[in-house]
Amino acid sequence: MAHVSDLIATDIEEYLSAHERKSLLRFITCGSVDDGKSTLIGRLLYDSKMIFEDQMTALESDSKKVGTQGGEIDFALLVDGLAAEREQGITIDVAYRFFSTEKRKFIVADTPGHEQYTRNMITGASTADVAVILIDARKGVLTQTRRHSYLVSLIGIRKVVLAINKMDLVNYDQGTFAHILGDYVDFAARIGLTDITAIPLSALKGVNMVERAAETPWYNGPSLMEYLETVETADAKRHSPFRMPVQWVNRPNLDFRGFSGQIASGEIRPGDAIRVQPSGRTSTVARIVTQDGDLKLAVAGQSVTLSLADEIDISRGDVISRNDAPAGIADQFEATLVWMADAPMLPGRPYLMKIGSKLVSASITEPKYKVHVNTLEHLAAKKLELNEIGIVNVALDQQIAFDPYEENATTGGFILIDRISNATVGAGMIHFALRRSENVHWQAVDVAKAQRAASKGQKPAILWFTGLSGAGKSTIANLVEKKLHAMGRHTYLLDGDNVRHGLNKDLGFTDTDRVENIRRVAEVSKLMVDAGLIVMVSFISPFRSERRMARELVEAGEFLEVFVDTPLAVAEQRDVKGLYKKARKGEIKNFTGIDSPYEPPENPEIRIDTTTQSVEQAADAIVKNLAEKGLI
Repeated sequence: MAHVSDLIATDIEEYLSAHERKSLLRFITCGSVDDGKSTLIGRLLYDSKMIFEDQMTALESDSKKVGTQGGEIDFALLVDGLAAEREQGITIDVAYRFFSTEKRKFIVADTPGHEQYTRNMITGASTADVAVILIDARKGVLTQTRRHSYLVSLIGIRKVVLAINKMDLVNYDQGTFAHILGDYVDFAARIGLTDITAIPLSALKGVNMVERAAETPWYNGPSLMEYLETVETADAKRHSPFRMPVQWVNRPNLDFRGFSGQIASGEIRPGDAIRVQPSGRTSTVARIVTQDGDLKLAVAGQSVTLSLADEIDISRGDVISRNDAPAGIADQFEATLVWMADAPMLPGRPYLMKIGSKLVSASITEPKYKVHVNTLEHLAAKKLELNEIGIVNVALDQQIAFDPYEENATTGGFILIDRISNATVGAGMIHFALRRSENVHWQAVDVAKAQRAASKGQKPAILWFTGLSGAGKSTIANLVEKKLHAMGRHTYLLDGDNVRHGLNKDLGFTDTDRVENIRRVAEVSKLMVDAGLIVMVSFISPFRSERRMARELVEAGEFLEVFVDTPLAVAEQRDVKGLYKKARKGEIKNFTGIDSPYEPPENPEIRIDTTTQSVEQAADAIVKNLAEKGLI
């Protein structure tokens, strides 16, 4: 198979040792559809002889069956492993391949070219040292070329190979090469990419892939393989401040307690003073423990267990820093966000944020603008759609340790996760902490929720009535409050229409405004619970995500979801306010149940079937439920 060293036959241990000592380069290939990324990687694997005989036989057979080269070897098939990729002739998923030469080891990520799969490209680029950006010599710089270059710049890759491919189809014309290079350099300078090596290629023909070719006598630079074997990547992680996100508290027995994780940056020695963040507790490193024994020095990239001189509280997700150069601490940030989900990003909607090994609740409080990747123009935005890139403010439910992404990708990069589906929906890069994150603190008070509730002789709670317009939510909630008031309970009713006359009068009925509508009401409800009240909330609240956010603002047992379950046909037949009729005529846009979705509760505490229960029966059932739960 591969480049075969004589040492394999004469001294296998020396061969393995030499192979182990080789440096490793991670790089990605990206560009527009059909620029030849998979062919380029396939050619590298072929020319570096990293193909087994059975793979070669299969490649020759597949090239005749599904290849695009008229029966000749189609090198792209070495990489495009998905059936859908072979059928369409495009890359969908990120394909990772390992190969090596006498000088270096490589891990290459072949990333998708189609705009629809930009999110996959982010995944492949996140660990790369070099980006190989391909351009079809016949087409020049395209929108997707600019998009991928911009993402490469955002992620922090600074070394770029501009692989101007398919030069054989333009007769290896130097003028074409120079024109494309000029266009690209002008754009790249605007996004901070200056370390660019342009190479004229024909991946299919092998021109300038491994050796400089006679077909381009006017080109004096390195071949692609020569560049990859010799490019130097600065070991910035080794020289950055020490950071180790804690992945696991290692307690095998009563005599040992350590904190395990991979060192993200910097170095550490026994005796060094450390600080645990965000708590701020300090100690010194007693031991650096590994499976192969204790270390006197540990550096970025190593996975170790730190044993400390003091017994201090440390949990998964905390960050251990050197005491003389700690990370920042904040709960609000400005960040760049790449949106990776089909459903749009909505301000105020709660997501999960994973940064390092820390998982916290997060929401986008304010999109400042989105970036047009072709022109780099800043455009006003209230939300982000699939593959859009925006500058946003992010708010968390707790403080975290962080660094700006440009200083440390591990402690500055994050992903957003949908709380319902658990799917990754966004990838972000922290710029800086917002000043209000430092200046706004929680003020301690002397009279607490328990005391306020005790003075009223009740337990506080939220009764969250949800259902379609016309389901009867407000009518039932009003009667429940009337019954509780007659029992001497302290209550308040927040009704959707009433709140929109004041607190939420500035909001419309778009998905974005609906999310903000519920966020504000949920926060008010939380304050009322803190005041010791039983609060009835009567809102359509169509999205499960926002109802879950409201639930998580209060303690367990304080939130009861009341699903007023009325079929759309029944609600529309009632149409007390005439809203359905207007919505059907198109006079009202974004009306729940007509042209805006309603997500019914999956496991409500109370379900009211208004097709079989009267308002009086429904109210009595709810009051009875409160009594059974010990709330009244």
